Amino acid sequence: MDRLTGNSRMPAGLTVVPARHGPAAPGGGTSPGRAHPDGGQSPRRFPAILVLPGGGYARHADHEAEPVAEWLASLGIHAFVLRYRVAPHRHPAPLADAKAALAWIRCGGHGLEVDGSRVGVLGFSAGGHLAATLAGGVPTGDETLDAPGSRPDLAILCYPVVSFESAVHQGSIDNLLGAAPSGDLLAELSAELTVTSSTPPAFIWHTFDDAAVDVEHSLRYAMALRKAAVPAELHVFPQGRHGLGLAPGVAGVERWTELCATWLTGHGWRP
Repeated sequence: MDRLTGNSRMPAGLTVVPARHGPAAPGGGTSPGRAHPDGGQSPRRFPAILVLPGGGYARHADHEAEPVAEWLASLGIHAFVLRYRVAPHRHPAPLADAKAALAWIRCGGHGLEVDGSRVGVLGFSAGGHLAATLAGGVPTGDETLDAPGSRPDLAILCYPVVSFESAVHQGSIDNLLGAAPSGDLLAELSAELTVTSSTPPAFIWHTFDDAAVDVEHSLRYAMALRKAAVPAELHVFPQGRHGLGLAPGVAGVERWTELCATWLTGHGWRP
């Protein structure tokens, strides 16, 4: 199985959750994500999002994986969950996996009708760091992966690890880079330092009292986007532990999915 190319073979660690419905159809109904319109018309193409669960680059949090993909599918978005390589694998293995998955989603080897101009990424915690470095165009050193199409078209970052230089989450650094990484490498993988005008728009949320990954990470990324004139929406909820996922039943925080769905609509990713 080839991790390094976007060919018809599914990359390792990837799960596909097709959109359950698409844009509104005439008469007020919805059209299935796999359906082709009648009458010989071209099939509708739907947006897709790559989901990257967190876990400190040591494991994958299951509640940040398929349940999130099912939520996206309910919005009419094809979802792809990637269980990227984690420790003892080191950088750039997770980034290579994410870029290969993004390329495969765009190439259409899955057989779904995907709009190649609307392929995004959603990441939680350390998966949010991976999503942000993907959005920032951090290179892997493999030219087959470091192509223009390897950046997502938008990013959703949920209580993300962002900086490897300030308010750091040491476990993520240790698991991704090993002992005593160089200052240059820490800077290269500090996502707020990778933001340019080419970075895609982002929806970001965090809780103010997150005791595991400081809210400063999201604030720093949002400020970097602002300085680069990249559109962003940031929500900081006053209370909530780290790792809430979809946050069902958590007062206030559970609204993030509604807010994000509205944001996606505003960017033309939902009807």
